[in-house]
Amino acid sequence: MPKRLDTRVEIRTGSTSTNATAKVDSTTEIKRTGYLRMSAYKMAELNQQDFNRSALTVQRKRAWYTGQQTERIPSGLVRVIGVDCVSLDLSYNALSSVSALKDCTDLEELILDNNCLEDLKTLPVMPSLTTLSVNNNKLADIDGVLKRIKDCCPKVEYVSLLGNPGYPDQLTNPTLNDDEDYERFRLYSIYVLPPSIRFLDYRAVTASERSNARNRGRFYRTVKLTQESPGLPPSSSIDEYDGLDFINYTPLPRSVRTPQDHKGAYGKCKYRYSGKNSEGNRFISNNDL
Repeated sequence: MPKRLDTRVEIRTGSTSTNATAKVDSTTEIKRTGYLRMSAYKMAELNQQDFNRSALTVQRKRAWYTGQQTERIPSGLVRVIGVDCVSLDLSYNALSSVSALKDCTDLEELILDNNCLEDLKTLPVMPSLTTLSVNNNKLADIDGVLKRIKDCCPKVEYVSLLGNPGYPDQLTNPTLNDDEDYERFRLYSIYVLPPSIRFLDYRAVTASERSNARNRGRFYRTVKLTQESPGLPPSSSIDEYDGLDFINYTPLPRSVRTPQDHKGAYGKCKYRYSGKNSEGNRFISNNDL
């Protein structure tokens, strides 16, 4: 009898151990499956973000994503910062388009300095934007840029476009541009931009500038000649053209008058000049040269 009892106990103990081992294996498999699913989910999330998440800083609805040399605004970045973001700094990248910001209608400040923007045709409508900085890009058609800003940013107060090829400031090209060029174009810019503009480039808009822009700003539009302009010789042949045209140039007349065809006259001087400047010969006209 005792031997049979021991046998039954051993059998029950072995069965219990087998069931416990099976439960442990099942739990381990479930954890492993869950871990794999979580890893796959995280990988999918990273693929959707399509940008360097560690380079993005978000603080109180303000975001910074700079120095990443990205050519477009990642769609994942817009999802992370949210449509209620009020300030976004994307400077020191290689952006050529800003169309991804079409849902960021609450933006109040947008910094796009040091990028590769050739125009602002992709700038979406931003009814709340008050600050726009696009310094050191590749904007050539500044007139088109100003009109685009006027149409898309009706409440803009601060605009800066320094360092662009089409902007007549001395920072861009000190040899071709001077203060007068910039001041004229500044008045034109104030005339084109919305009336809400308060600060342009590096200084505030004064009441005098606003008045002059309203009266004469439309006449200060600057047009720059380019090599593609019709009717102009290519830049490589300008020197050759000038040399051929003026090789026989002389200020003297090509014909000679006869002695009888004189135009001189004699007379008595009725006044005496006293001064430090030369009076010149008033009796020699242009036809005599």
